Amino acid sequence: MAAVGSAVGLGNIWRFPYEAGQNGGGAFLLVYLICVFILGIPTLMAEMTLGRMAKTNSVEAFRRMSSHPVFSRIGYLGVFSCLLILGFYTVVAGWTFQYMWESVSGGIEGMTSEQFSQSFVEFSSSPFQPIFWTVLMFLITHLIIIGGVQKGIERASKFMMPLLFVLLVVLCGNSLTLDGAREGLSFLFKPDFSAINSSVVLSAMGQAFFSLSLGAGVMITYASYFEKDVNLPRTVTTVSLLDTSVALLAGVVIFPAVFTFGIEPTQGPNLVFVTLPNIFAQLPWGSVWSFFFFLLLALASITSLISLHQVVTAYVEEEFRLSNRKSALVVSCLAAVLAVFASLSLGVMNDVQIAGMCLFDLLDYVTAKIMMPLGSLLLCVFMGWRLDKSELINEVTNHGTLRWRLAKVWVVALKYVIPILITLVFVNELGLFKL
Repeated sequence: MAAVGSAVGLGNIWRFPYEAGQNGGGAFLLVYLICVFILGIPTLMAEMTLGRMAKTNSVEAFRRMSSHPVFSRIGYLGVFSCLLILGFYTVVAGWTFQYMWESVSGGIEGMTSEQFSQSFVEFSSSPFQPIFWTVLMFLITHLIIIGGVQKGIERASKFMMPLLFVLLVVLCGNSLTLDGAREGLSFLFKPDFSAINSSVVLSAMGQAFFSLSLGAGVMITYASYFEKDVNLPRTVTTVSLLDTSVALLAGVVIFPAVFTFGIEPTQGPNLVFVTLPNIFAQLPWGSVWSFFFFLLLALASITSLISLHQVVTAYVEEEFRLSNRKSALVVSCLAAVLAVFASLSLGVMNDVQIAGMCLFDLLDYVTAKIMMPLGSLLLCVFMGWRLDKSELINEVTNHGTLRWRLAKVWVVALKYVIPILITLVFVNELGLFKL
């Protein structure tokens, strides 16, 4: 459940719907599913295998398994990615608390679609409210982290994940009764092949890696706690299917409402925070529905924040020989400072642009579309070319006690298929050539 909690989060419920909305709906979904099964699942298997083999944090795992100076430094990319993701992810996570408060205080009642949009813009660009909720989210995450793996992370995940799925399924059933359900489902599940281009492919690949927490060392760190009798193929399959299912369910919740209330599916990162309040405002007991949905988002946020935080905390703890409490405090403070600036970049610091993007958008773009795919590429090259083939197969089959017929195919995919495909997407997007 902790591993599922790491994968399932705002990437599925907040990021997937707006990426799908901006990239053609069904066309994006098709490419996304291909990326999950061809790139995501084999890479997830590689991360978990390396983590269980090394039994340490993501930086030390590469260092321990290879003395080569280039490969031993791959783990630093993952740790840095997690720190940067914390810088914008926690801001969005904090928004969920604001909307939970609005639900309790009756703030969503009687508002039009335009008023919801205006309300979100005013709130997200405020220099005070978002930062308050961001700091509160950091505090909650910090307290869970210092509780340790079993007493903190595992206990929280066992409670949060089942509740998350129950809430999401209930909300799906509600969305399917809306007038725009047919049009919304058609947008999500009926692909327009003419909409597929290099940008859509890069976005889908980035979403697959972001959603499964790949290329940042998260699953390496979590798998380092796995016992040797854990069935890795089954665990990888379970995590991947549940993660993908949550993304699809989130789309089923969002897009019928988008077309029911005349909202543009291309609206971007604020799509969920504008669309869902529209649904709840039209329903009996709308404030109750709203509270539970944003509670769902908050739970999903926390489980993922825990995993991101733990990657950096584990590195600081083991690398600098600090206690868990001191390591977590260092990470929380560094990430909180970055998150404050990311939040301000949506308002008073919006004029400060880097490559045409504010800091919030830049952190999202760089981590999801560059650093995480690049980290996955380097991981697969490392696993496929530096580690012994028989050693990998022994690890994933628990030294022959499990049967996994795809073991040899997986090793070939790590060595050739995944590196080539990721490289092609990168160079195609850079304009070096066009597929």
